[in-house]
Amino acid sequence: MEPTNLIPARDPQLWQLAKSRARFKSHLFTYLAVNALLWLIWGVTDHGHYDPLPWPVWSTVFWGIGLFFQGVRTYGGWNKQSLAEREYERLTRERQG
Repeated sequence: MEPTNLIPARDPQLWQLAKSRARFKSHLFTYLAVNALLWLIWGVTDHGHYDPLPWPVWSTVFWGIGLFFQGVRTYGGWNKQSLAEREYERLTRERQG
């Protein structure tokens, strides 16, 4: 009796996209959890002197900017592979006339 492969072959591009999306979701969850904890710490500690901005705003804003760009790359179709494929298709159309 021959062993059967129950897992179908993966499309490499779809597998890469799935891994990228899973990575983004993991980073988003970490961002939300850590920043919620930082804001909670800030909220329950003594604010002995006046600060124009709470200190957790810096991690929230700058980490959020990085996460935003990761999301755009992941879901916006701006990764290197898709850009190269679009450029190749454009060059192919130009060559064909």
